[in-house]
Amino acid sequence: MTKGASTRDAVLGHALALASEVGLEGVTIGTLAERARMSKSGLFSHFQSKEALQLSVLEEAQRRFVETVVAPSLRKKRGEPRVRALLDNWLLWASAEFMPGGCIFVASIADLDDRPGPVRERLAESQRDWLGTLATAIRIAVDEGHFRPDLDPDQLAHELLTLAYGTHLIGRLLRDGKAEPRLRTAYVRLLADARAPQS
Repeated sequence: MTKGASTRDAVLGHALALASEVGLEGVTIGTLAERARMSKSGLFSHFQSKEALQLSVLEEAQRRFVETVVAPSLRKKRGEPRVRALLDNWLLWASAEFMPGGCIFVASIADLDDRPGPVRERLAESQRDWLGTLATAIRIAVDEGHFRPDLDPDQLAHELLTLAYGTHLIGRLLRDGKAEPRLRTAYVRLLADARAPQS
């Protein structure tokens, strides 16, 4: 790895941490220069604009999400074990050390949901991909006979994701130590309802 690439990776680590605290809209060349203890001109050589910086942060977040949440889950047995792994790994992701403010995606949704442009589109794409990954894993669980055949995988994926994001927001806002256990209880109930009846 070249020195330039190494510096860029380090800067993206700072940017990811910052975005988890203030959302993507709060990540600018100026705020990141302060956080990374670099000059604005030095940062500008890596990212030509605020938009390019924000897109790079999202790409890095997506890369880490796949590495932390999706890839390990795909090594689990097809069906319900894989669905459970995706959910467990998402809970680990939401409290990862490199995101002191919590999930960067959740932190950025409220900022960007009504702002058209490439950054919003990239964020929306990442969330469509995640919903699609969950729905596919659930569909496979139906095919494997773990979940009932009349289950709507897209509906269950939506419920799981919105429960997680709502819990993440409320748990952080209220500093509620019971938020994650309550989410796990909700997951258990939803997965029990999804299961195929035993013959």
